[in-house]
Amino acid sequence: MAGSDLDVVIRSIAKKQIKTLTDAAKKRYGRLMGMAAKAKDKDTKDHYKHVAKNTLLLAGAAARRLLITAENAADSYARSIKRAEEEKVAKPRQKEPAKKQPAKEPANPAKERPSNEPVGKEPTKKQPPAKKEAASKQKS
Repeated sequence: MAGSDLDVVIRSIAKKQIKTLTDAAKKRYGRLMGMAAKAKDKDTKDHYKHVAKNTLLLAGAAARRLLITAENAADSYARSIKRAEEEKVAKPRQKEPAKKQPAKEPANPAKERPSNEPVGKEPTKKQPPAKKEAASKQKS
């Protein structure tokens, strides 16, 4: 599967989910209307009809939100793939004019100095301590 086909997959999955949602809502609507038909008094019948009607309305609203979300995701993915392909084509053209320049030496010599050395004095090299054997040989 090519990368650009994923937006089609997103849309088809959303269609399947919307179909499942609307089928479930219609099934529930039918069940509630059947219960309304079997109801003994008018209040119960009206209640079931009202719930059945609201079920279809809410399922329709949920299906619309699901569709819009899936379309936004698919469109966003398609745009990002298109942008990535355009950048991929544009990169080889930019390689030719780029030339490397030699690194410049720092203008401030104080930055080269270790942080523990005082400013204004030259860093001194510490000499290792003299060995005791060398001192004893010189005495003899």
